[in-house]
Amino acid sequence: MLRRVLLSAAANDRVKSLVATAPVSRDLVQRFVAGATVDDAVAVARRLYDDGLTISLDHLGEDTTDGGRADAQTKAYRTLLGRLADAGLTAGAEVSVKLSALGMGLDRQLALDNARAVCESAGAVGTAVTVDMEDCTTTETTLAVLAELRVDYPGTGAVIQSYLRRSAEDCRALATAGSRVRLCKGAYTGPESVAYQEPVEVRRSYVRCLRILMAGPGYPMVATHDPVLIEIAGMLARKAGRTPGDFEYQLLYGIRPDEQRRLAEQGHTVRVYVPYGQEWYGYLMRRLAERPANVAFFLRALVTRS
Repeated sequence: MLRRVLLSAAANDRVKSLVATAPVSRDLVQRFVAGATVDDAVAVARRLYDDGLTISLDHLGEDTTDGGRADAQTKAYRTLLGRLADAGLTAGAEVSVKLSALGMGLDRQLALDNARAVCESAGAVGTAVTVDMEDCTTTETTLAVLAELRVDYPGTGAVIQSYLRRSAEDCRALATAGSRVRLCKGAYTGPESVAYQEPVEVRRSYVRCLRILMAGPGYPMVATHDPVLIEIAGMLARKAGRTPGDFEYQLLYGIRPDEQRRLAEQGHTVRVYVPYGQEWYGYLMRRLAERPANVAFFLRALVTRS
């Protein structure tokens, strides 16, 4: 119930105003978001890379309803990719894009063209793009755009969310040679007809999807902080004959950094998902929805603020 309330609050302008002006928000944002600027993003990427980690950078700003903003998002990614190349980081850093940030809410072709521009810039500097998945109403369109992008940019990564009932079938379709697939639980909600409602169901779905990806010829990207799922992923990888270089773990910036280092020290590829930019509110609310301890801390500080 709390998770649903918080995800609803992510779209509420009155709640956004309250949260944005709360002093405690600064501490939470700094924990989960690299900063507001491309300089901040590159600095965090450098620090993580030097610690033996790889990175996926996300310029925040989803649900764009203005063509100018969609163009600005595209330019921001292309600038970021150039800066990563200048810093010598493209061997360990990719970018993640949300199609809604590139104009999907305005026009499918606009989003596709903008995504192609980002993929072109990524390819020019020797790295790749992963197309993020968003709420369940956009799944089919996102996968269709991904398929078009992969015609010219076959290394473009996909994302599958295990909270959706369709995800096992999507994994079967995507578990092909050369296909990079990030599997996560999902930070959105959906009706019971299309989405599992209970955490235990989402976890079971995750394991089913993981079995499919590990058994296939593609490259699984295991995006979870759940220690049980991390253990299961390792077991399934060994059963499938995979070495640490044949798959990777992905964790969010600011969450379980000790686990990130532990896995990297075992020889695994560990990719940290690093968001940056001014549009942090929706991202923050989804992180609060995922971790009740963060909610308790945030609400206590919000109530007692001066």
